[in-house]
Amino acid sequence: MIAVYLTGGLAGAGLFLLVLALFPARPGLAASLSAFDATVRRRQRADEPVRTAPTRERTTGLRGRFGTALAEFYEARGWELSTIKADLSILDRSFEMFLATKFLLPVAALVVTPLLAAYCVLLGFPLMVPLWLGLLFTAGFFFLPDMQLRSEAAARRRDFRHVVGAFLDLVSMNLSGGRGVPEALVTAAQIGDGWALRRIRDALSNARITGRTPWQALGELGEEIDIVELRDLAAALTLVADDGAKVRQSLTARAASMRARELSDLEGKAGERSQSMLVAQLLFCLAFMVFLGYPALISVLSS
Repeated sequence: MIAVYLTGGLAGAGLFLLVLALFPARPGLAASLSAFDATVRRRQRADEPVRTAPTRERTTGLRGRFGTALAEFYEARGWELSTIKADLSILDRSFEMFLATKFLLPVAALVVTPLLAAYCVLLGFPLMVPLWLGLLFTAGFFFLPDMQLRSEAAARRRDFRHVVGAFLDLVSMNLSGGRGVPEALVTAAQIGDGWALRRIRDALSNARITGRTPWQALGELGEEIDIVELRDLAAALTLVADDGAKVRQSLTARAASMRARELSDLEGKAGERSQSMLVAQLLFCLAFMVFLGYPALISVLSS
């Protein structure tokens, strides 16, 4: 009966989707406004200079076209997904390719499910076992890109914050040497060739081309990749950019606070790992005691 119900549910869902495809509903006012805003944003992005990193993932091929169609579908309905876009931006990945991967992986799991079901039936297992396994794999593959993206972006942000602390020290040193705030920012970004400094350097170069201030570019970069320290730095430079001494003091204090926070985070992670190692040692001791006491227990119970 469960197989019959499941088959009927799938058939009903397929018929419902077919009716929706043949007779689509008229979009409401909110959807129409979202589609208009998405069209305006696409035209603005086409007219303005390219601000993406040179290593940004390209949307090419069938997968890229499918991802572009999904991205337009999301924009037309006003689904921003700002957190995911910030994670993708700090990893230099495209939103279109992420959406294509997110939806193609469950499709692959659904395609493999009938083969798994046939194999399990040949081995003598019930039919419901591979069907439930296929559904679990489909759900897992749907959420797997989100979990992987979140973990990789968190590690990338930790590295970026470390670079921002060193960048603030370099800017403070350049200000002490007599340079102005814009020149100090550009000069500090030229030292080093890491990916984080390249992102800062690209943001400052785009700001010079488009006629914006460097701190506005840093603030926009902080919004794009969700780095609070860059947004705070942009706000502080906007307020005190005309007073070099206050800028140096502010940057030095921010760099010191960032290093203290990073050190406290490292100490906390080291404490967590120490506790996990202690638990592992206790489990080993318990297993060894069971190993020693098992023969004596068996001899007592058998006598």
